[in-house]
Amino acid sequence: MVDHLLRGKPNSVTFAASYLVRGAWVNAFLLALAALFLLPVAAFAQDTDAERERALTRIERAGDERISVDLFADGAPQAGGTWMLALRFTPSAPEWHGYWENPGDAGLGMQLTLDLPQGWEAGDPLYPVPKRLLIADLMNHIYEGEYAVLVPVEVPAGAVIEGVPQVTGVVEYLACTDEICVPQGAVLNAGQIGTSGGDFAKWRAQVAPMLDAAARFATDGEVVRLGIPLPQSVRLSDPYVFIANTQLVDYAPFQYFWRDGDRLVVEIPLSEFGTGEADRVEGILSFGSETGVRFVAQAGEVAIGGERIVTMNSADGVTPPLWTLILGALLGGLILNVMPCVFPILSLKALSLARAGGSEQKAKAEGLAYTAGVVLACVALGGVMLALRAAGEQVGWAFQLQSPTVVVLLLVLATVITMNFAGIFELPSVDTGSGQGRSGVRGAFATGLLAAVAATPCTGPFMAAALGAALLLPTPLALMLFATLGLGLALPFLVIGFSPALRKRLPKPGPWMNTFRRAMAIPMGLTAMALIWLTVQLGGRGFGLFALVMLFGIVLALFVVGRLQQAGKMAWPAFGLIAAPFLIFGAFALPSSYAPEARDLSASLLEPKAFSRETLAEARASGQPVFVWFTADWCVTCKVNESVAIEREATAEAFQNAGVVAIVGDWTVRDEEITQFLTEQGAAGVPLYLWYEPGEEAEQLPQVLTPDMLTERARRNR
Repeated sequence: MVDHLLRGKPNSVTFAASYLVRGAWVNAFLLALAALFLLPVAAFAQDTDAERERALTRIERAGDERISVDLFADGAPQAGGTWMLALRFTPSAPEWHGYWENPGDAGLGMQLTLDLPQGWEAGDPLYPVPKRLLIADLMNHIYEGEYAVLVPVEVPAGAVIEGVPQVTGVVEYLACTDEICVPQGAVLNAGQIGTSGGDFAKWRAQVAPMLDAAARFATDGEVVRLGIPLPQSVRLSDPYVFIANTQLVDYAPFQYFWRDGDRLVVEIPLSEFGTGEADRVEGILSFGSETGVRFVAQAGEVAIGGERIVTMNSADGVTPPLWTLILGALLGGLILNVMPCVFPILSLKALSLARAGGSEQKAKAEGLAYTAGVVLACVALGGVMLALRAAGEQVGWAFQLQSPTVVVLLLVLATVITMNFAGIFELPSVDTGSGQGRSGVRGAFATGLLAAVAATPCTGPFMAAALGAALLLPTPLALMLFATLGLGLALPFLVIGFSPALRKRLPKPGPWMNTFRRAMAIPMGLTAMALIWLTVQLGGRGFGLFALVMLFGIVLALFVVGRLQQAGKMAWPAFGLIAAPFLIFGAFALPSSYAPEARDLSASLLEPKAFSRETLAEARASGQPVFVWFTADWCVTCKVNESVAIEREATAEAFQNAGVVAIVGDWTVRDEEITQFLTEQGAAGVPLYLWYEPGEEAEQLPQVLTPDMLTERARRNR
């Protein structure tokens, strides 16, 4: 009886605690009183007559003043048929609500005991589609207003029936507002049953119908994945799955949906208080607007596939309006122009802007070409990321930098650009500001592509919410956000291309440009050195060594090309002859030498633990403040924040004095658990910083940390 109230998870206990925090101590007292009231009723059917009488007395004493209950019968029963009873619940005021059979994080489901004639069997109650109510981070599955629960009764074929039979029993339930809960109970007897007055046609229509096809479920230790057969024509305005199994899933609002033809795939985090095991999974799939279907899922394979479906629930229960996401993507892309990870590309832009001074038509054309390159690259990267996620891969923004192959290619590209800037050779098809390109438009487009690819290691201010929402929105809207991000990144160059007044303020072309161009080889060279370090971090020392051998061959070939160009001779065939053996060597040696090394946490001043959900749960249960940061070796913003605010003696001392538990999630190499956690936090990439005060939910810190941001929070806990 009380398993719904105290079932291992801090449901009603946490609920009461949340009220105490709000100052309503009497509510917690009444909730505890409800538990005591329900204890004697747990074994109602097995009690002695005296105990039964005492239980009935308690139920009568509780009454049903807040939410009254009436019992109806759908006509007289027929032998060998199903006789339908109905319990109609009517709140005395709009603020009172009742609960579904699995009430969620708090509350109590209806408990019904009926005394039926010998051989008659009452089936499982049939409920309407419930609603969600989130209070103090506790999810409740409720009914507002009048609602009815149907109870099918199987009548034996040989039953002798004379009118409406005698039916007695008891029902107990909970009536709650947002601030108080009161136990309710009613004694059911034959005098309450009538053959008229009940609107069974309406009540049957409100009950969620059972799917006529079997669903499937699978668990992987972190989530339960459901495959629910559902015609593609069924519209889902705000889908949500109410799971009837207790202690199976986390009732937090985070659920993820994919539409794959006539199949709906749902992922729900498993409860940290349960075993994560079930023989079958039952529940109601709500379409939104109080419509839905019941399902029973058997164990089987469930693969993610299809198109991601946007849901209206997020950390605060509401998805941000689309216009705010678009504005965030635009501002985020604009701010990327001054983020550290984009600084090498700023040098490319500077050269392109410095050589401006031609016709206005050419300036506009180059501005549009550069913008097209940036937007196309952002949309392409976003599209590939969404496609991989739809195929079941746990990837996020900047996913390509988690691939050692991509990083080696970027290393080669950065090295080539560095040598070109330094004047060692000429690459006429790329706009490097030398003025020697065959097409300024083509060069501007190539520069835009490169700018977008190099910008992906960062998710700056305003950008995180937009990219996080893009993982949930339908594909067309998600791609629109990626395009808006690219537009923001390209906006300064585009504005200058269309503004003669701004272009007049730029230095006029002259001999100084060659000096400036060679100076820009320095930041590009530093970028190449950083990529060498990242190659070692991703693939191990042997992998990095073989990558350098291959890179040496390319550099040697480019030196030869430069000498031949200076002599006015055909140059590029020589590049192929020299570089080919080194490229073939790399193609075979790099895959065989790939051996990523585990992150050395001992090098950190904060002595952090490696991230896992179990580690985070243990840290939060310790009663100490917790700081979690997610980083990657390819994320320049992450490294700047670590040097400025995290890896500091002052921060380490403040953490030690306050007992702060530090946890780090290294996303340098793809990690599905971290990717999934980032998604749940509404983040598509790193950096992500979370601060947990004891007993409280996470506070998401800004993506650009100040030196004192962490120390000040730590000092509050001393």
